[in-house]
Amino acid sequence: MDLSHLKPAAGATKNRKRLGRGPGSGRGKTAGRGHKGEGSRSGSTLSPGYEGGQMPLARRLPKRGFHNPFRTEYQVVNLRSLERFEAGTRIDADVLRASGLVRGRKKIKILASGECTKALTVRADAFSRQAREKITAAGGVAEVG
Repeated sequence: MDLSHLKPAAGATKNRKRLGRGPGSGRGKTAGRGHKGEGSRSGSTLSPGYEGGQMPLARRLPKRGFHNPFRTEYQVVNLRSLERFEAGTRIDADVLRASGLVRGRKKIKILASGECTKALTVRADAFSRQAREKITAAGGVAEVG
């Protein structure tokens, strides 16, 4: 076996369309471009959404809503997810990433879904009011930063 004997798996490759090779080919004469119009000319590139001069759909439909470019997006972690850690553990972004609870570099917010039964020191970018209360009630500390 050497490189000259390698070939792609069956069905992995297709023959290319041979355009403009006579009437018998099924793609002769206009070569699949139709008659006249911009698409039949060489060098034509129509932008996606162009509808031949008709007002495009994207411009016919009304605009709705508002996108706030300054919004801060948080990855949320529920209190029930923190139960997997031992009591007295200091939980911060690095620990949460290592345990697979969060990914990437977004800010982290702790929410109150579930119960907190252990005294944990949790450091995150934001806490819901109830989450902060539950952590402190269990003897833990909720640090922002």
